[in-house]
Amino acid sequence: MAYIRKRGKSYEYSVSNVVNGKSKPIRKGGFRTKKEAQVAAAEIETQLAKGVQPVLKKYPIDEYFENWIELYKAPTVSQTTLKHYEYSLSAVREYFSDTPIQNVKRHEYQKFLNWFGANKAKETVAKVHGHIKSCVKDAMEEQLIQIDFTRKTQPTWTVQAKKSVEKYLNYHESERLVQSIWNNIDEGRGYSLLLLAVASGMRFGELVGLTRKDFDFTNNTININKTWGYKRNSPEGFGPTKNEQSNRIIKMDQLTMNHFKQLFKNTTENIHQLVFFSPGSKYKVISNTNANKLLKKLLVELNIEPITVHGLRHTHASVLLYQKASIHYVSERLGHGDIETTLKEYTHVLKELRLQDEQVAVKTFENMAV
Repeated sequence: MAYIRKRGKSYEYSVSNVVNGKSKPIRKGGFRTKKEAQVAAAEIETQLAKGVQPVLKKYPIDEYFENWIELYKAPTVSQTTLKHYEYSLSAVREYFSDTPIQNVKRHEYQKFLNWFGANKAKETVAKVHGHIKSCVKDAMEEQLIQIDFTRKTQPTWTVQAKKSVEKYLNYHESERLVQSIWNNIDEGRGYSLLLLAVASGMRFGELVGLTRKDFDFTNNTININKTWGYKRNSPEGFGPTKNEQSNRIIKMDQLTMNHFKQLFKNTTENIHQLVFFSPGSKYKVISNTNANKLLKKLLVELNIEPITVHGLRHTHASVLLYQKASIHYVSERLGHGDIETTLKEYTHVLKELRLQDEQVAVKTFENMAV
C-alpha cells in the first residue's frame, strides 16, 4: 500500500518494497498534487507486482543510445558501419535532445520518423529505424523501459532512391563491358581493377585492400580479409571488413587469375604489397573517383547507361543469379551479413527468375504427358 504525504508545497509517495529480505521502500517527491503522487505510486506498485524492479532515474535517450553504441557496436563493427550508427545518434540527439527514454511514447517516435524522413530516402530512414529498434529492445531487456515505443511505427520518406534496375548491367551489357576491359587491359592498372570488380563482386574497399599474398594462383582463389581506407571517413591504411561474413575466400576464373599473375611479374612491389597501389593518390591507392571515371568512359563508348564501380558488384551478383547460381552461394560470395540482405537487394532478379521457373514447371509436366 502506498503512503502519500505532503512535504512543503509538493507531495511525496512511499511504496513498500522488499529486496533480499530487507525492507527498501521506494520514495519519490516533487509532485504538484496528491493525485499525481497516487498515480505514480500505483504505477510503481504495478511494476513490483509483475516482478519488475522500477527504474526511478531518468536516462536521456541520446545518452543511453550513445552508451549502447560504445558498448555493443563500437567493438564489433567496422569504422564505416560505426559511422552509420553515429549518424543515427546525431538524428536522435537533434530531435529528442535530453528527453528521457522512459518518456518517449509511440506517437512521439512516429513524429520523429516523419520528421527525419521528410528529406531522406527509404534506405536511410530504414537503417536509422533499425538501429533505434535494436537499442530499444536492449533497453527493455534491462527493464529500463516497459513498452517498445518503436512497435507498430512506420518509417516514412520522400526521396526516391535510385531504382535497382539502374544499378547494374544485364548479362549482354556486362559481356560487352568485360570484352572492352580485356581489349584495354594493358593500358593501366585501372582496367585491372574494373576487371576484378566485375569478376569478383568485391566492395571497393576490399578491392583496394588486396595485397599480393591474398592471391592463391594454385587454387585460383582470393582471400578477402581486410580493406583499405580510400576516403575521408575511412580508417587510415588497412582496416577490417564490413562484418564477420565479409571475411571470405572466393574462387576466380582462370583468365583473370592469369592476368594478375602476369601483372605481379611485370610490376614492382610497394611497401604495403598493395595490388592497386597508386603513389600519387592521396590515399595511396587508385581512387574511387578515377575508377568511376574510367568505367563511365568505357560504358559511354559502348553506348551503355553508366553505372558506378559499386554497380559492378550488383552486376556480378545479378549475372550469377541469372545463370542459376543459388541465392545462398551468391550471398556467401558477396560477404553479406545474412541471406535476407541478398534477398532484399536482388528481389527484382529473383522475380524474373521465378517466371522462368514457372515455365520450367509447366513444360516439365506437359512433356511427361506426351
